[in-house]
Amino acid sequence: MIKKEMIAMLLAGGQGSRLGVLTAKVAKPAVSFGGKYRIIDFPLSNCINSGVDTVGVLTQYQPLRLNTHIGIGIPWDLDRNVGGVTILPPYEKSKGSDWYTGTANAIYQNLEYMENYNPDYVLILSGDHIYKMDYEVMLDYHKANNADITIAAMPVPIEEASRFGVVITDDSNRILEFEEKPAQPRSNLASMGIYIFSWPVLREALVKMKDEPGCDFGKHIIPYCHEKGDRVFAYEYNGYWKDVGTLGSYWEANMELIDIIPEFNLYEEYWRIYTKSDIIPPQYISGEAKIEKSIIGEGSEIYGQVINSVIGAGVTIEKGAVVRDSIIMQGSRIGADAKIDKAIIAEDVSVGAGSELGVGEYAPSTYNQKVYQFDLVTIGEHSVIPDHVKIGKNTAISGITQKEDYPEGILAGGNYIVKAGGTR
Repeated sequence: MIKKEMIAMLLAGGQGSRLGVLTAKVAKPAVSFGGKYRIIDFPLSNCINSGVDTVGVLTQYQPLRLNTHIGIGIPWDLDRNVGGVTILPPYEKSKGSDWYTGTANAIYQNLEYMENYNPDYVLILSGDHIYKMDYEVMLDYHKANNADITIAAMPVPIEEASRFGVVITDDSNRILEFEEKPAQPRSNLASMGIYIFSWPVLREALVKMKDEPGCDFGKHIIPYCHEKGDRVFAYEYNGYWKDVGTLGSYWEANMELIDIIPEFNLYEEYWRIYTKSDIIPPQYISGEAKIEKSIIGEGSEIYGQVINSVIGAGVTIEKGAVVRDSIIMQGSRIGADAKIDKAIIAEDVSVGAGSELGVGEYAPSTYNQKVYQFDLVTIGEHSVIPDHVKIGKNTAISGITQKEDYPEGILAGGNYIVKAGGTR
């Protein structure tokens, strides 16, 4: 039998519905980030930088882009004969087929994979957070406390604590109480969804709770282990960590990369973030171009102005175009004299010449107020915006749109256009 001290199980099957049209055709962990990366690059890079060389990636929703990106794990040095990275989709068993119905249910359905490595510890990760963490330090903390479960936790503003699992600890950081998304939080120490389990404890809990509908770590497994007296500790983390689960937080996390002294630094030598790199030419900046405080991806051609923005690989910004406070993902084209203000534009989008995005006043969404509640213009991948139209704030567009889709040439703030094949 193969023996590994610690293996990682990376939950990457999330639909990411709060990212709206950005995740209509792609899982949230596969969404582009920072002009070069995809969100899943961060936990994968943390694993290999921490010496964790066996990673199971659990996929479910729209897995194609994610699977293609990860491949056999070469960019992260996870192409190993023993261990390495393994994609773990739901599969049909002799008694029938089961989708993953909760975070813990997904892990339970892969017991056989984990047993194959006979680990001492299992690291549970989410595939949709932006951060750097040395899991080896967390494991040392787990061992020093003789813990059964260690939960990475960090202080958050008390007014935001109800969005998270919240822990209450004693002076030794042993967890006294765990509340999943409480209406009235009694602590601001929030679970980051990163857990280290001693393997026998995890295995017993998963088997015991296997029939729980939608079995989840925060709602079921951790309360069960706590109630039966397992040693559960909080590992307090004070570095940068961002759940990019909403359009607002996704936009903010990208914008933070371009600060003069970025809160989250992608340029550190000692803790690199790895990604699958395509063979593409260098960027080209024309003599007439103007760029201020921006990230420009490889293979991009800039003929217009880019101000305070994150531009992905292979993007073309034509002459006279102005892009400000925006994210433009790879392969997109911004037409001549277009004006883009505070927009998130997904991959392979074409914005017509002279069009203006982000005009007028904010208005509440007529589409989905839980998802679309920011000043942002959000455009899904492969969409087409015709020439000389105006698009207001807090709008969503998905699909190939025509001039006649814009009454009097305008999509007013709070409105949306979603064509066949585009969703949310």
